[in-house]
Amino acid sequence: MDMNSIGLIELTSIAAGFNTADAMLKASAVELLLSRSICSGKYIVLIGGDVAAVRASVDAGKTASRGMIVDTFVIPNVHRDVFPAIAGTTQVQMLEALGIVESFSVASLIEAADAAVKTARIQLIEIRLAMALGGKAFVTMTGDVASVTSAVDAAAAVCSEKGLLVNKVVIPNPRKELLQEIV
Repeated sequence: MDMNSIGLIELTSIAAGFNTADAMLKASAVELLLSRSICSGKYIVLIGGDVAAVRASVDAGKTASRGMIVDTFVIPNVHRDVFPAIAGTTQVQMLEALGIVESFSVASLIEAADAAVKTARIQLIEIRLAMALGGKAFVTMTGDVASVTSAVDAAAAVCSEKGLLVNKVVIPNPRKELLQEIV
């Protein structure tokens, strides 16, 4: 399957989440990447595939959700570094400047992480999705100070456009012990 696009629906209901996931998978040829309940009783469905299939699947999911949507997205040409950051498998050799963007929604945060890595030469460290976070999500990244600042600003702008930005931080010279707390 050609996986150049991802789509996500974040819902306020677990039952609606299962129904939405089923509708999304029946709508077009997509791959289910993640379907699970998250903190504060929400549910996320993340799918991948070609752009047209992902758009059709997300549209079908919106219809099936019966108004239980927190947030959605379709990201065509998603940056390849987003996948290991979501999985928590990124290998970081050296922590340079540390950037963190925090959002009230999983969907806006993944969009923000994609924007960050497309904006500047940074390395995504992790995209943490709502587990033990009260339904919030955050992304961590590293690189030189100027690049991390540009990337954090781009990511924060994505979350801000939806009114979902919690906070953003750039730490120019973080202590090495922080890397152990991130991964």
